[in-house]
Amino acid sequence: MTRYVLDALRAAGTVDSDPAFIAARVFVERCQNFNPHRPDDSDGGFFFSTTESDTNKAGQDGNHFRSYGTTTADGILALLATGHPPTGARVVAAQRWLTSHHRDMAVPGFTGEAYRRWPQGLAFYYSASSARAFRMLQVDTGDGVLRGLQQTQRADGSWVNPENLVKEDDPLIATPFAVRALVAGRSNTPPK
Repeated sequence: MTRYVLDALRAAGTVDSDPAFIAARVFVERCQNFNPHRPDDSDGGFFFSTTESDTNKAGQDGNHFRSYGTTTADGILALLATGHPPTGARVVAAQRWLTSHHRDMAVPGFTGEAYRRWPQGLAFYYSASSARAFRMLQVDTGDGVLRGLQQTQRADGSWVNPENLVKEDDPLIATPFAVRALVAGRSNTPPK
């Protein structure tokens, strides 16, 4: 939700120095597996929350939460919305993680039996968010998402996820995400 609010503030013309952006930037940066003193050694991906461990859907390794695809795509968009440049160390690290782990519609970052349903359970949300992040960064990931969406579209034109983890089994949830992915994936150049 933070990413959507930041997008709305940016679209409304809010300046980088606005207190809402400053506070959001702190939160967003805390949700990134990133060490500013050693950016090349950092994972670069994102997790969901610094305080609510159960909401970090990919779990944790030792003392840190695992990065995963939906949060990393949203993290990239949040970094850009709060004024981080596409060439900034945090954005580059997140892009590196997302690009190296991207597997079309399957959400990356989930390992182990306890997490086996998540890569498909968030497929439509991930498709929409990652397609937009890749578009904003001008990264070409091929046509895997487009092919996946073509293969899963139902005869009535809607989409439904067979997994019900986050209500993507409802066509009113999955279809808008699929359409957003198609729109964002049309071009690898950022919108004007």
